[in-house]
Amino acid sequence: MIGVGSTLFMLASFYGPGFHGNHTASGSIYNQYAATAAHKSLPFGTKLSVCYKTCEVVTITDRGPYIGARELDLSLGTADRIGMYDVGVADVKVTRLN
Repeated sequence: MIGVGSTLFMLASFYGPGFHGNHTASGSIYNQYAATAAHKSLPFGTKLSVCYKTCEVVTITDRGPYIGARELDLSLGTADRIGMYDVGVADVKVTRLN
């Protein structure tokens, strides 16, 4: 688990079109363009700064990913805005903000 103010690297992927408009595990509606992410155990509402080429603050709204060693699933929009979209899966720098 990552503590408040802690920074570490996580293997991240992204999800989008097939889930857009569906309910997330937190009960919200998934918007693939919003600054959101999925994590297996961080509390819903946790804010993370996620950096690849650039950084974006995301909110944990869903559970996952459940593929291999991936630790964080970003929204498609976030992956695009931080420069990770074309890579697909990458190590991202994550700082927990709250």
